[in-house]
Amino acid sequence: MAKGIREIKRQIKSIQNTRQITKAMEMVASAKLRKAQEKAQASRPYVEKLREVVSSIAAGSDGVSHPMMVSRPVKRTAYIVITSDGGLVGGYNTNVLRKVMDELNSRHSSKSEYGLFVIGRKGRDYFSRRDLPIVSEITELSDTPKFADIKSLAYAAVQGFEEEKYDEVYICYSKFINAISQVPTVERLLPFDRVDQHGVTATYEYEPSPEGVLEVLLPKYAETLIFGALLEGKASELGAKMTAMGSATKNATTMIGELTLTYNRARQAAITQEITEIVAGANAQS
Repeated sequence: MAKGIREIKRQIKSIQNTRQITKAMEMVASAKLRKAQEKAQASRPYVEKLREVVSSIAAGSDGVSHPMMVSRPVKRTAYIVITSDGGLVGGYNTNVLRKVMDELNSRHSSKSEYGLFVIGRKGRDYFSRRDLPIVSEITELSDTPKFADIKSLAYAAVQGFEEEKYDEVYICYSKFINAISQVPTVERLLPFDRVDQHGVTATYEYEPSPEGVLEVLLPKYAETLIFGALLEGKASELGAKMTAMGSATKNATTMIGELTLTYNRARQAAITQEITEIVAGANAQS
């Protein structure tokens, strides 16, 4: 019985140490989440303004077009997949990767029909194990990424579409709603959809020409959307980590309570048994 009590006490101590770690990780994720959420929200007005300008040029200038706005028969598709580098993030990676695999299985019959641009070690390892075609990869990003960190990958994906290596480009990420809710999302990045503007809109004059503005603006717009999705993904990752570590801390607290109750019962039973043995021994001598 004493051995059982020692084991229970050792297990309680181990879980207490684990709870301290998960509690610390929850607090760190919470602090980082606020910054990541601010960056994700700050990028949205910029993206919306770019979309407004692009839509204005496309809708207000007759005959203005650009290869990035022209749909063509789809022979090969590029997917930009955003995952995390580390674990302990709940179902964040699982949900995104499952969404991507559903898209690949439903849209393609051969691996030659698509290429994967992967951000995050978890996504890279997942696709590598399945021998799927990874075109480019970026890992070991910080929790506060900069555009320069993914510029090469974003440029390669956009350039691949312009050079007609890919006929469509999709971006796959987890859209941040709040710390508890993140929605795995697959959105078409290229070709751009024309947005019809309704109501009164401003009239712009472009120099040197609308075509020249689109030539410069559209690739930057596409790269900005990729970076915006990365910021959304980072906020979702930290939100998922905070929630997962919070749940782990609560579970550890529950387990400690149950084990403490078991320990007290075992200790009480051991004391009762010792008293019984003493009384029995005293009665035998009398």
